[in-house]
Amino acid sequence: MLKSLTERVLNGASLSREDALGIASVDGAEVFELFSSANKIREAYRGKKIDLCSIVSAKTGACPEDCSYCAQSKVARAEIKTHPLVDRGYVLEKARTAKGQGAKRFCVVISGKRATDSELKQIASMVSAIRSAGLLPCATLGLLKPDELRMLKDAGLYRYHHNLETSRRFFPQICRTHSYEDKIKTIEAVKASGLSLCSGGIFGMGEDWQDRIDMALTLRELEADSIPINFLVPIKGTPLEDIKPLRPLEALKIISLYRFLLPDKEIRVCGGRLQILGEFNSFVFMAGADGLLTGDCLTTSGRKPKDDLKLIEQYGLSLS
Repeated sequence: MLKSLTERVLNGASLSREDALGIASVDGAEVFELFSSANKIREAYRGKKIDLCSIVSAKTGACPEDCSYCAQSKVARAEIKTHPLVDRGYVLEKARTAKGQGAKRFCVVISGKRATDSELKQIASMVSAIRSAGLLPCATLGLLKPDELRMLKDAGLYRYHHNLETSRRFFPQICRTHSYEDKIKTIEAVKASGLSLCSGGIFGMGEDWQDRIDMALTLRELEADSIPINFLVPIKGTPLEDIKPLRPLEALKIISLYRFLLPDKEIRVCGGRLQILGEFNSFVFMAGADGLLTGDCLTTSGRKPKDDLKLIEQYGLSLS
């Protein structure tokens, strides 16, 4: 089965839901054949270049949303440091550091349902500064409207990040203060504004393989450019604190599944990589990834950029 599916993808075919379920059923020693096939697809569509991005939590905590995975939500009792929107100088310093560590993109992330008008004006200035520093600016600012996105694009924004998080079916299990349709409307506004779209989700929240496939097919339909794959790190004080973490091979299988279904897109491994993959982190490229979030995440630690650069070199790959 894998050989046939791999050849079809390499010949430009789009796989069906049934094909995807077949990939999800791969088990045992065949998992490593899956990784090898995903690696071939990655090289065929994405070459030997790896795209690194980094983020700054420009506003942390006190979020009115009820996302069950998040330490910053109103239903969480996690012990995190909160702060209002930081200033432009702080963001620019972080961006320059990230560039020096190999990052090509730098994302300004804030907590909350959406950025306020005042925050948007300040963030637009940050975006311009990041662009002037020689990085491609990205932003994660919640449920924005078309005119707000166009304003940010005029300031130099290249890409907007807005995760679906999971499938439409499973989404109400993790968030009720905004809807899946709210997310789709925001993504459609991003596409209409001419910005590049970064959208993916979090795995290991209790969803099944059908949910994972459904989200991938939705992202294919929405034509997302970059697909961030996050693995849930259960955080004490959140509703999902007691959930069993994904096993490394299952996490890697998810990466491979997404490479098969979205062969020409950036498959970027982000949050939870350090904690969930552990010693298997060296398999991320073999499993099909061609992008990484390097450095710390929002409320969890990440891999050190120097370690990621070493891994890229050891694989015979290079930065994009």
